[in-house]
Formats: sequence, C-alpha cells, structure tokens
Amino acid sequence: MAGLFATSAMAADIKLPEPDKTNTATLISALENRHSDREFSDKALDNATLSTVLWVAYGVNRADGKRTIPTAMDKKDLNVYVFNPEGIWLYDADSNTLKQQSTENHLALFKLQDYMQPVSTVLVYTGSNEEYAVMHAGSAYQNVQLYAAANNMASIVRGFFEHEKVAEVLNLPEGQRVIISQAVGWRK
Repeated sequence: MAGLFATSAMAADIKLPEPDKTNTATLISALENRHSDREFSDKALDNATLSTVLWVAYGVNRADGKRTIPTAMDKKDLNVYVFNPEGIWLYDADSNTLKQQSTENHLALFKLQDYMQPVSTVLVYTGSNEEYAVMHAGSAYQNVQLYAAANNMASIVRGFFEHEKVAEVLNLPEGQRVIISQAVGWRK
C-alpha cells in the first residue's frame, strides 16, 4: 500500500515533514469552496499532506509556541488524534510528530454511513476544559475545512460515530472527552 505509514506496520513515533506553507489560495476562495464532502477517494493521505493538515488544525505557528487557532487563556488542552488503517496516532504539535497510540485499525467506529466507507483518515478532537474545549475543536476543524476547500480535498465534520467506543480505544486520561470527528482525504 502506498501512502501514509506504508513503510512499517509497527512503526513507532513518526516525525512528520515540515508543513507546506506555500499555498497561494485566498481565504475568500477557500470560503467560496468550503462544503461538507460525502464523496471520498480511497487514496490515503501522504505524510507531507497530513503534516500540513495537522499544522493547519493545531500546529505551532509562532516562536513562543502559540497555535494556528485561538486558545482561550492560552489553554492548550486540545488533542488531535489520527485514525487510519495502520492505527491511532496523537499529534504532538511541538515536535510535529505523530505518537503511536495503537496499531489496530479502528476506522469502523466512524463508518456508520455509506459515504464513510472509502475514508482512510479521520481526525478526532478531544479536550478537557468544559468551557473552552469545544470552541478550540471548532476552530481547528474549521481551519481543516478551509484548507481542504483550498486544496481540492474532501472533508466533513461528524458527530455521528461511536463516541464511547472511541473514548475507550483512546484510553483518555481522567477529565478528557471526545468532542468531534472529522474525515479528511482526497475527493473522489
């Protein structure tokens, strides 16, 4: 299989390539093209594309460690997990690394609707702050939606999935909760 993580079924942490920040699409064109996709290709995201998607969602964009999204009172309680056929990964924005959480394919937890069948990458946003975590997740997934629109990619934010089972496979620490998921990939 060519694509994400194809080099090793038991890869440990993965240092991602630097995100591509050269996109020349305008915000207006991204807004014009933003929509929820329900037609995905089964082509996997490569590491370079995933790196940029994750940076757009919640990456470090300043020398002082601040993020691509606003975080109330600089609370960095948002976590972004990547689910794909090779397992589950936690995005570490500070090192631009994926930290392996599982080698099992849990994508079936998100494939409750037919259009989700070809999806090979799902982002899951979790947080602990009762007041702000949902706002942070919304900022992150909107950034990804706009990036997808600007790059002819497919993306849809989804609340219809197995929340409790996802929380269970993530083995979330006390106080963390699953907020929302987002399928992201290539358009069919």
